[in-house]
Amino acid sequence: MREAALAWRNGLAALLAALLGFSLVKGRSDVGQLTDRWAAAVGLLLLAALVCGGFGATQLLLAAHGRPRVVDLASAPPRALQEQQEAVDAARQLRRGIALTLLCTALLVTAVAATWYGPAEETGLMRFDSPGAKVCGTVRRVAEGEVLVKTSDGEVAVPLSTLLSMAPVTDCPKG
Repeated sequence: MREAALAWRNGLAALLAALLGFSLVKGRSDVGQLTDRWAAAVGLLLLAALVCGGFGATQLLLAAHGRPRVVDLASAPPRALQEQQEAVDAARQLRRGIALTLLCTALLVTAVAATWYGPAEETGLMRFDSPGAKVCGTVRRVAEGEVLVKTSDGEVAVPLSTLLSMAPVTDCPKG
């Protein structure tokens, strides 16, 4: 039983290592770019994966190596009975460890997928192009034939009659 537990522990460790390598494949890497709800969901998934992985690893280690304990030899059961109970305990811990580690893997995959494919947080930034000027920032108001845009350098009024184009952007170029 102990050999089987060691083999499962090593196999599941390799599976998790492969998953970590897979998660390095190009995708959104900053949960701050997600909407608040999606970022919170990713955080909860990662926390759940951490808890499941920790409990799963503990169960696999217990199955492989047994529970550390001191046994009073005078009151210990016969050796055969003790070995049978250890085997039953190891089998139960192995099953739990496998299930928890696979659940951890599923939670990690779901968290990575949510990070990659979840909706991006809207920035509210717009770029306005007019002859001789490109303005990028947040619209403050539209009135009297112009749009007032808050930029990193302050507020800029852009006449609507001169606009060539406008488009939403995720960030404004520096300078």
